[in-house]
Formats: sequence, C-alpha cells, structure tokens
Amino acid sequence: MPFASSQPTSHSSSNDVVTVAGIDLVIDCAGALYWPQERLLVVADLHLEKGSSFAARGVLLPPYDTAATLARIGALVTRYAPHAVIALGDSFHDGRGPQRIAPDDRATLRALQHGRDWIWIAGNHDPEVGPGVGGTAVAMLAIGTLVFRHEPQGGAADGEIAGHLHPVARVSGRGRSICRRCFASDGCRLVMPAFGAYAGGLNVRHGAFAAVFGTLAFTAHMLGEGRIYALAARRCLPD
Repeated sequence: MPFASSQPTSHSSSNDVVTVAGIDLVIDCAGALYWPQERLLVVADLHLEKGSSFAARGVLLPPYDTAATLARIGALVTRYAPHAVIALGDSFHDGRGPQRIAPDDRATLRALQHGRDWIWIAGNHDPEVGPGVGGTAVAMLAIGTLVFRHEPQGGAADGEIAGHLHPVARVSGRGRSICRRCFASDGCRLVMPAFGAYAGGLNVRHGAFAAVFGTLAFTAHMLGEGRIYALAARRCLPD
C-alpha cells in the first residue's frame, strides 16, 4: 500500500509495538490491543447487534454484523490465547442488544469467554450490559499504570486506553485518498479504533482528537492489509 505524500515510518507483517506510559503494548492490524505481560486482549466499540437495531427502525442491513465481529475476536483469541479480554465500551449498539443476540452468536460469545476473564467496560451506547452475556461489567478498570475506559478524558490522562472516537486516518496514494481505521497515541495515552463490523469512523484531524491530545503531535497507527503504518497525525488529510 504505497503512499505518495505520507511515507510510513514503521510497519510489520501483522502488528507493531507501541509504548504507552512506559508499557509496551502490541497493536494488531485487526484493530485490537494486546498486553503480553498481562496476557490481556483489548477491543473497543464492537457495536454488536447494530444491524438488528437499525432493522427495528426500518433501516435494513444484513443481519450478520455480530457473527462477523465475534469471528474476528475468535481469531485473535486463537492467536494470543489471552487470560483476559476487555471490551472497551459500546460493545452493544443499544441497551436491548444483548436480548437480540441470536442463539448461535450467544453460544460463540460463551465459547470465547470460556476459561478466561471477560470484562465489559460501560459505554455511552450500553451504560449497563444486560444479563445473559457473561463476563463482568465495570465502569472503568485500572491495571498498573494503565487505565481502561470507554471515553477519553480531557486534560492530562497518562496511561489512558480508551475508545469512543472511532479514529480513522486519511492519506493520499497514487492519486487517490485512502481512509483506514487507526490507533491514535502520543505515548502517554492511546485511543483505539472501533472493532465492530458496522462501526463508522472519525478523522484524526477532527477537533475531538486535538481536544484529547492537546495538539496534533500524536501518531496515527493506520491499519493496512496485513501491516500497520505509523503516520504523524499532522500529515494525515482532513475530510
């Protein structure tokens, strides 16, 4: 995936390592985060049952987003064999999402949870995770120097791992612009890309990111086809 105006500064076959608040973390090109020392896998903004939520309002989407998203998590669980999984908020597209999960998808979720801790962080779409989905629901979680929450906080927040903003980066290549999901980090905090099959994105040049990081002096770790590209946010294109 060549770039005409924004050359990647680093890449690997499937993942890279970033340091946040002194902790080395693996960012996977599937859009997940892995903390090797804790054997902890983190995903953000799954928006499970978004398709069925839209269908209830008369907007018809293929009803396979939950199955597709859980299958992608399953591939990561196979790859990393984590001791714990954190779902970083907005795991369900609305409060009634857990009730709409198809039996096969519910069975898949239970299989993913088997033998490991599963933590649901509260999001703005799902402030309370309903019964029947297993795991443990919390508002936020602190482990060592890292704090896991759904929505990034304003001001200094060293060690914060958050979601909510659905970061995407846009760059130019071969006469056209390319927009991909990305991680956003300045080394002190990190905002994760949305993982859900139907989740949208917000350009890292949007003012919401400047409000979080204070400036554009952060890096967009762009998810490519089998590799990650690290790009200075100020070199990414606005919408």
